[in-house]
Amino acid sequence: MSNQAIKGGHNQANKKSTMIFGTVIAILFVAIMALVLIEGTKKTIALTVEGEEIEVRTHAKTVEQLLEEQNIEVAAHDIVEPALNTPLKTGLAVEWIEAEEVVLTVDEEEQTFVTTKRTVGEVLEEAGIEVTEHDIVYPALEEETQPRIAVTKAIEVEVVDGGESKKIWTTPTSVELFLANQQIALGEHDELAGVTLEDRLSKDASKVEVVRIEKVKEQVEAPAEFEVEEKKDANLEKGKTKVLQEGQKGKMLRTYEVVMRNGEEVERNVVAEEVVDAPKNKIVAVGSKQIAQAKPANNTVVSRGNSSAAPAGGKEFYVEATAYTPYCTGCSGISAAGINLRANPNLRLIAVDPRVIPMGSKVWVEGYGYAIAGDTGGAIKGNRIDVLMQTKSQAYSWGRKKVKIKVMN
Repeated sequence: MSNQAIKGGHNQANKKSTMIFGTVIAILFVAIMALVLIEGTKKTIALTVEGEEIEVRTHAKTVEQLLEEQNIEVAAHDIVEPALNTPLKTGLAVEWIEAEEVVLTVDEEEQTFVTTKRTVGEVLEEAGIEVTEHDIVYPALEEETQPRIAVTKAIEVEVVDGGESKKIWTTPTSVELFLANQQIALGEHDELAGVTLEDRLSKDASKVEVVRIEKVKEQVEAPAEFEVEEKKDANLEKGKTKVLQEGQKGKMLRTYEVVMRNGEEVERNVVAEEVVDAPKNKIVAVGSKQIAQAKPANNTVVSRGNSSAAPAGGKEFYVEATAYTPYCTGCSGISAAGINLRANPNLRLIAVDPRVIPMGSKVWVEGYGYAIAGDTGGAIKGNRIDVLMQTKSQAYSWGRKKVKIKVMN
């Protein structure tokens, strides 16, 4: 084959390759232009879902179509802004807020409603519930909305302590827990007027009167009376008498137990007598008549004791119980109800979920005894409690166990 023929064949092949390449380029160009045209017709929308904003490019014509395109199902109480039938245009901002069902308990009265508010404070404001600084809200106002929210409204209690009156704000609780919270201690003989430690404070029962009873000993010097001694004298006529020795009074120290009620004396009793200077008896001679000598009767002191009986009844169920101390790492020693746990070492108290066991309730815990629900904890949710122990060894010994509990009030 000649060189000219070979050269002609090569030229023909090169032309064919060039045509194919050009065709491919043209197809790609058309496809790219088509994509550009399609993308160019999309709208850019700022979509906010549960507080997070994303940018969406879409061919959807309305807000409703946009949300369907994003697989978002809109429920009846959800908030969509702007409205679902709003036409879309580039730059439009769309927000979807999903509604949640909340069970709200106010002073143990429950109500259920659906809300789109995202903090506890906003939910309470929407529900028209005014919260004061003395109320207990769980979870706290600034926390995120929870399926269950509990509010315990505060009450103003009149406290009369030893005759002095003052007003104190507190939440409904037992008289025992209230006094512990206010660091009002009852002395050995002190009394409560009109209430007991087990009674529960409320709007209708908002007075606590502490009667201060003090028993003091007082010693008083008093005369010791002499006695008259009679002696038979056969030398005297019947019925006649003769003084043989004049009587002389002595001295005695008499001890009184004085009962003071709110600083005022209400009772005084002799508890002891001691002769410090003996009296000199009077001696009388009596003519042959014999006279019996009377002896003074002795006083008898009767002691009185106190007894108490455990209350019956109550709501009974089982809980998982752990233990803690006022001195644990990170603990302040002050309970959620404001009780100084370190200053009350003999106080029986448990941490509870107020949505299950109301704060201030008196309870009985298997293996622990009677206690007050006066604290909360981050891990104490549902049917869980934390029993207060004074030492780590006691807490470790308790461990974690399932126990029976009775809520008495």
